[in-house]
Amino acid sequence: MGLVVMKFGGSSVADADKMKVVARKITAKKNAGNKVVAVVSAPGDTTDDLLEMAEKVSANPPAREMDMLLATGEQVSISLLAMTIDAMGEKVVSMTGPQAGITADADYTRAKIRKIDPKKVKAQLAKGNIVIVAGFQAANPKGDITTLGRGGSDLTAVALAAALEADSCEIYSDVEGVYTTDPRAVKNARKLDYLSYDEMLEMAGSGAQVLQARSVEVAKKFGVEIHSRSTFSDNVGTIITSEEKIRRKKMEALLVSAVTFDKNQVKFTIIDLPDIPGVAAKIFGKLAKIGVNVDMIIQSAAVDKKNDISFTVSKQDIKKTQLELDKIAAELKASNVVADENVAKVSVVGIGMRSNAGVAAQMFEILSKKGINIEMISTSEIKISCIVDSTDLTKAVEYLHDGFKLAKKK
Repeated sequence: MGLVVMKFGGSSVADADKMKVVARKITAKKNAGNKVVAVVSAPGDTTDDLLEMAEKVSANPPAREMDMLLATGEQVSISLLAMTIDAMGEKVVSMTGPQAGITADADYTRAKIRKIDPKKVKAQLAKGNIVIVAGFQAANPKGDITTLGRGGSDLTAVALAAALEADSCEIYSDVEGVYTTDPRAVKNARKLDYLSYDEMLEMAGSGAQVLQARSVEVAKKFGVEIHSRSTFSDNVGTIITSEEKIRRKKMEALLVSAVTFDKNQVKFTIIDLPDIPGVAAKIFGKLAKIGVNVDMIIQSAAVDKKNDISFTVSKQDIKKTQLELDKIAAELKASNVVADENVAKVSVVGIGMRSNAGVAAQMFEILSKKGINIEMISTSEIKISCIVDSTDLTKAVEYLHDGFKLAKKK
């Protein structure tokens, strides 16, 4: 008998019919001789609907109250799914994140899990119950409910799998696994059989929306192997595991495994900053204090003891970034702050880059031949990212996917 953690996203529990499909999958896993813990997200677009309602009643809702509001979506899912499974004649109990022993820090709306005490979950499993846990939520040191950021149900599932020492962690969505690029953007995208933790981390951080990056970090830290698969198919999906296991299965890693993209980017440029020590530290230190994550950064060469700094942030942070930069620019006597929303990021990812030179040159050549201008570049051991004009994004993804020969075989 194994212990399996199964996580189902919002699209999998969007209505009663889909809820029944999920319930049948869970009960089938239980009837195959497993102990089962299922983690679920809020139904369909519930979280977005709640956010929209909050914006209508308050221009700046308190973070604590936002967590109180957003956590209700998952509670709808766990209760309805438990009712569905009970109607099928199976023993089941639902639990909120705090009831399941999940505690986090006091950072509302993006809390980090500090500890999981799994004894209540284990006690219910010992009674023969299927346990349904609300994803995305935890209790903070004040005893308040708090949420784990967008995609936080993935994190709940992986962290529970680690705490319970589960035999399997399966993440279900409406796609059959992780693809060489978004199959909605490129029709001949190919499903990947295996990905390393590092590749999945880079993909999640550069626009792929299959798994939350923080969940992959926890999986890597605790050695939790993730099986990304479809709720609506029994096909094998994508296994996210250690690089060592992948290399044992394949003599050589692919040069490039995937092309990812992110439309949710805005480029800020601060013009005519004084070219003196400490300016960059001041700018990015103040942005960090207000919770803005900066992605790519480029600084121009100094002219007349002045230079420009450009960087990208998520579009959701555009307002608070603009307000903070206006203050910083006035303080440093910079001439202007310019925000460009017409940009996007395209990246190539692959562990094969570690041992092969020339990927960057090949990427730049592909884009150049198609007349696509690169505005910014960043690299890591296994990823190269470029900022391009948003109007060039679709063809950039298609040309790179084709150029690195990632399409599925005919």
